[in-house]
Amino acid sequence: MFFRRRASVQPAAHSIFSSPDAQGPSLGSCQPHTHIMFLKTHKTASSTVLNMLYRFGEERNLRFALPLGYQLGYPLPFNAHRVKGYRGPRAIEFHIMGNHMRFNKLEVEKVMPADTFYFSIIRDPVALAESSFAYFKEVAPAFRKAKGLGDFADDPRKYYDPRLRNNHYSRNLLWFDFGMDHNANFSMALAQRGEAMIRRTFKLILVSEYFDQSMILLRHALCWPLDAVVSFSLNARQQKPISTGGMSGNWVGKAAAAAAIGVRAGYSQPKTPPNLSLTEDQREKLRQWNALDWYLYKVFNRTFWEEIDRFGRAQMEQEMTLLRMRREDLARVCLRDGGKPVEAQRIRDKNIRPYQSGLVKILGYELQPGLDNITMMACLRMIRPEIQYKDVLDTKQFPRVPAVQAQSGQLSQGLMAAAGGTFLRQDSSRTGEKVVRGEAVGRTLEEGEKDWDGSRLMRSNQTDTTTRKRKVEIV
Repeated sequence: MFFRRRASVQPAAHSIFSSPDAQGPSLGSCQPHTHIMFLKTHKTASSTVLNMLYRFGEERNLRFALPLGYQLGYPLPFNAHRVKGYRGPRAIEFHIMGNHMRFNKLEVEKVMPADTFYFSIIRDPVALAESSFAYFKEVAPAFRKAKGLGDFADDPRKYYDPRLRNNHYSRNLLWFDFGMDHNANFSMALAQRGEAMIRRTFKLILVSEYFDQSMILLRHALCWPLDAVVSFSLNARQQKPISTGGMSGNWVGKAAAAAAIGVRAGYSQPKTPPNLSLTEDQREKLRQWNALDWYLYKVFNRTFWEEIDRFGRAQMEQEMTLLRMRREDLARVCLRDGGKPVEAQRIRDKNIRPYQSGLVKILGYELQPGLDNITMMACLRMIRPEIQYKDVLDTKQFPRVPAVQAQSGQLSQGLMAAAGGTFLRQDSSRTGEKVVRGEAVGRTLEEGEKDWDGSRLMRSNQTDTTTRKRKVEIV
């Protein structure tokens, strides 16, 4: 006699995610925004915000403007052709755009509908410099040369060369991400022009230091339920030494390629934690070095609190209390060990291990065991790291071609190659990303032009082609 094995996890009739508390206070008769552009700035808690967008869109089967790799051409100014599946202005309806890019409004408008809600997030430039130094020390030459952040702050020009790739991480990084010249000398006129550009385009600028207040303002601006803006902090770092041997699985190669760190499978390279200590004088020097960012922070921090005053301080306090209570409830249900972040190598499921980069550990979470199916999937969305989440969405939007069609396609590509043509090869990776062997982007190359990763592009029949190996673009 054979017995059917009973599933270890049974679906529940009701989940904590379907409780009335999930909706939060009433928003009246407004309709949720589904056309959204989030400028994901660096080291500002933007990965946590992107997770919210991913969750909201996935739950409602919205279409994401996803990159061919992991960023939208960064650090080059954004070009619409960097969006996977782009077929020309407004040819396809994209709902949400949020991966790293260097902002370029005209190109974004080719992809996103006219009623798109634009928003972004900023952070105090000193705190941003501390995080950037820890994360990008081995990537940015200016940081790599300095013994510590204090040494860099004392004399930035001693270490900084604007011509070197990735040095943009070390000066006016917010200004750069918003698409402006981060090496320009500060003037009030220039700063005010940048401010005006941002105000014209972005309907809301959040502030990293006031994250919960930011989430309440965002919820009301987008007309979203409370659970849509409840989050667990993602991409958080631990201030301890790291051994890069802790990385494993499919993310090692991506991490190494992205951060230019010499990681080899099976080898461990102990790293010394960066010295981030600063005197008050050095903090002031960093503000002067990042004067354009400091101006933006002061201006939009003031605007942020004016927005809260219009919202109502008392109401803000009430809704923040509800937000925090809801976060605690979901952490208790979803997360193991009371919801405390853990080191990546301690996470049993490799699919939810956060990507590691730089000289500090990036922490993640483990799910509570024994969750019902509905709750488990909702909890998983909240803790799934950015890279893995992008791959999940990519696979949903661009299912892999069946084997028979793939073989036929390979034959056609082989014929094209024999004829000297250019084509896109379908990667065998789980994400189904396209790998450029000879990429025809349909535009004329300028003499000496370089691609996003600094490799020189060769002119061939007036078409953008390159024989470099593909690199993963994640930071």
